[in-house]
Amino acid sequence: MKSALQTQKIGFIGCGAMASALAGGLARMGIPLDQMCAADPDLSQRERFASSLGIRTLADNSALVEQSEIVVLCVKPVMVVRVLSNLPKSIHLERPLWISIAAGVRLISLEAALPDGARIVRAMPNTPALVGEGATAYFANAATRPEEFRTAETLFSSVGATWLSQTEGQLDAVTGLSGSGPAYVFLFLEGLIEAGLKEGLPEEAAEKLAFQTVLGAARLAIEDERKPGVLREQVSSPGGTTVAGLGELNAGDLKGILNKAVSAATRRSQELSSESGD
Repeated sequence: MKSALQTQKIGFIGCGAMASALAGGLARMGIPLDQMCAADPDLSQRERFASSLGIRTLADNSALVEQSEIVVLCVKPVMVVRVLSNLPKSIHLERPLWISIAAGVRLISLEAALPDGARIVRAMPNTPALVGEGATAYFANAATRPEEFRTAETLFSSVGATWLSQTEGQLDAVTGLSGSGPAYVFLFLEGLIEAGLKEGLPEEAAEKLAFQTVLGAARLAIEDERKPGVLREQVSSPGGTTVAGLGELNAGDLKGILNKAVSAATRRSQELSSESGD
């Protein structure tokens, strides 16, 4: 089925890693390269983006916005409002669909920097999008049309799984779970590897086995219809090695620690979102 994205001009403001990931994902999906363009004031960033993807770049954000039907804001959160405010009012800022991936920047802040009626999607991807295995939740303002929700879903599905949030506030919980989640997994991997080294495994083996174990367990959980708890019980034979290991994790309240981590990250996201809307 032909995607509506294939007939729309897509512009990225910012030529960093996430813009590259999204543009690359769209290219793999079959979106023509000449339908995409990116703008960045940093010449080295533009050259890197153009050479790696074969996509045209510009130095001027205004020129990019004027020729784009979809504009994806891929700049640091502290820069978003400034970037939007610096766009000249003479260009039709209400014409494109705006998609922001800036963490903590609320729709109210984006709406204040754009003309009335601007259609805006706020999204929260995570870093595994860089390898096409991201998790992105998104929400949109009231002006956004139903077909534009589908446009956002198609765009982010090019780099992984997507979920349409029921409220903007849920994006804070998304930030706490999947936005910050890769760091939790990396810490878990560090712990597994260090434990393997302590038990006498060579570093290369400890890393390879730990990485594949987490990858394989995640794939099994995705593809198997049973809940993770059922899968855990299936490999937990009474008196066996897994039960011994799980006993230590439960004694240390691993689930409770994860709850606290997600809660702390969610609260911090709420604080940052509140600050951005002041």
